[in-house]
Amino acid sequence: MQTVPRIVIDTNVLLGLWLFSEPSLSGLRAALDDGEVIAVRCAETDAEFAEVLARPDLLDVDPARQPLIMASWQARSLLTGLTARAPWICRDPLDQKFLDLAVSAGAGWLLTRDRDLLKLAKKARRSGLQIVAPERWVADPGAA
Repeated sequence: MQTVPRIVIDTNVLLGLWLFSEPSLSGLRAALDDGEVIAVRCAETDAEFAEVLARPDLLDVDPARQPLIMASWQARSLLTGLTARAPWICRDPLDQKFLDLAVSAGAGWLLTRDRDLLKLAKKARRSGLQIVAPERWVADPGAA
């Protein structure tokens, strides 16, 4: 029996999925909807996503729509705790939670467009974590 892969999705990619409905992420959205992958999240990543959605100077998302976006994401993901620290340190401390979540949840993938996280891809790959842009994962999840 094949195990369903676990993935971590950073905030920027979540915005592309749930707020902007980016066509380049349609394959990822379909994989989430069809249960082909299990997206994992934690209280810390949820808090960041909610905070970014609520920034009127950044996105101007209707306050009535914000909880709907969060609920849609949370319905398609698994809440887990941060139980381990990643062996790699991100230059941006605000992004460390995504690495720690990937290690804590045993995720095989971290989908991000963040340069600081992407710079850790080679180191993380040695430990079995693929850090890639979501477009690369969608194109061929087995190739990264």
